[in-house]
Amino acid sequence: MIRKPLHYQNAMKNSPSPRGERARVRASVHLISSQIFRPLYTWLMPDVKRARSLRKNPTWAEKLMWSWLRDRRFSAYKFRRGHPLGKYFLDFFCAEANLSIELDGGGHGHPEQCVQDLERTGFLNSMGIKELRFWNSRLRREQQSIRDTIFYELQVRAPHPLPNYTRPIAGSDGNRNRS
Repeated sequence: MIRKPLHYQNAMKNSPSPRGERARVRASVHLISSQIFRPLYTWLMPDVKRARSLRKNPTWAEKLMWSWLRDRRFSAYKFRRGHPLGKYFLDFFCAEANLSIELDGGGHGHPEQCVQDLERTGFLNSMGIKELRFWNSRLRREQQSIRDTIFYELQVRAPHPLPNYTRPIAGSDGNRNRS
C-alpha cells in the first residue's frame, strides 16, 4: 500500500473540500495573482473620498453652474457633479451626451497646468468624451453665451425634442392676415 505524504494527510483532515490540497493551491494562486494585479485595478477605481470632498467645497463658479445644471433643469439632461473618471475628477458630466464641462480658475493659466489639461483632454477624447472648458471670469460676464454653447453641444451629441412652447405654430408663416 502506498502511503501519502504527511502534509497531504493533514490537508485532507483540515480541509472541508473533498479535493483536499488542490483547493488550497488554487486559493493561494488566486491570492498571489490578486496581489500582483492590485495596483492596476486600484488605479482604475475612482477615489470616492476625494470626489466627495471636492463636491463639499465648490467654488463660486461651480455653485453657479450647478444651479443651472442640477435636477435636470437644463433641458432635462442629467448632470453629475465632481464625477471621478480614472485619475481625474470631472467638474460636471452628462453621461447621456458624453459631455464634460470644466471650469478653470487662474491656476490653469500656468504652463505646467496647461500641459496637464492637454493630457486630461486627450484621455477624455480617448474615452469618447467631449470636454467644454470655460474660464471662471468668462462665466461671470457671458452667462447666456455659455448656456447656449452647452445647449448646442448637448443637442449635437444627444438631441432632446424641444418643448412645445419653443416650436412655431403650425400653419403660421409669421404674417397674420386680418379680415
